[in-house]
Amino acid sequence: MSLPDFVEPLGDGLYAVDTGFHRPRFDAAYLLVERGRAAFVDTGTNHAVPRLLAALEALGLAPADVDFVIPTHVHLDHAGGAGLLMKSLPRATMLVHPRGARHMIDPLALYMGAQAVYGEDEMQRSYGTLHAVPADRVRSPADDDVIELAGRPLRFIDTPGHARHHHCIWDEASGGWFTGDTFGLSYREHDTARGAWILPTSTPVQFDPDALRRSMDRLLARSPRAMYLTHYSRVGDAPRLAGLLHEQLDAMVALGLSLRDAPERHARLKAGLADIYRSQLARHGVQDPAAAVEQLALDIELNAQGLAVWLDRDKQA
Repeated sequence: MSLPDFVEPLGDGLYAVDTGFHRPRFDAAYLLVERGRAAFVDTGTNHAVPRLLAALEALGLAPADVDFVIPTHVHLDHAGGAGLLMKSLPRATMLVHPRGARHMIDPLALYMGAQAVYGEDEMQRSYGTLHAVPADRVRSPADDDVIELAGRPLRFIDTPGHARHHHCIWDEASGGWFTGDTFGLSYREHDTARGAWILPTSTPVQFDPDALRRSMDRLLARSPRAMYLTHYSRVGDAPRLAGLLHEQLDAMVALGLSLRDAPERHARLKAGLADIYRSQLARHGVQDPAAAVEQLALDIELNAQGLAVWLDRDKQA
């Protein structure tokens, strides 16, 4: 069986599909295959849909063999292509967090919210028009619900912190979690002899560090063998990575609080985050930490925005 170069087999009937968003190995969707039935976890944007369908075809599966499309949350790098993909999958049901379901059924507010962050030109270039999903094809698992893919149990848990409309999915067969953005971002370019490096994501507008810590602890409680990250792919050694995430969350919160009322706050938040990541990357053994931080420019920008929203919301509470 020959797979396209954007499809990475992970074992246990799992495949990571590079969606092509921004750069190679930045944004993954996952294809689960069990006894001839399939599910997608996260989809990338509309531009990823041809890749997802090609991955199915390469594995000898038809669109009608897909039972579920499962966005971890409705941010557009995870679910922007979900509506368009559903149009090609006649038997699929969307499984989306209860707080996110309305945005899949009527994506106008989702689009406008993202447009406020990115601007109209970038929205059209990177995401395109969002497609609605008929309400009768949408289901919202509750916390701790189990839904089976051809007898393979998938457990859904509510994991706020990055976003209130976020759930993670436990796959008993692989002993791993599909974590969306709850367990941070880990780009393969930053792997060293010490293993993977990871950073939290505080993307606007619902970042809540205390809730995120609790959600990560729930994931660790199952002693996972793997974490399947949207950004990017499979990582192991979850306890060590969780330690890095907690350490950085503490540093991000301290940075934000120190700059809560500072002039030029956004620029100073970005500079402070860059310092945190540069120090961490150097300690991790990355050859050129300064270049690695430059590669993180988009994440730093979004993390600074999310920190600012959290600071202002906390100030009003």
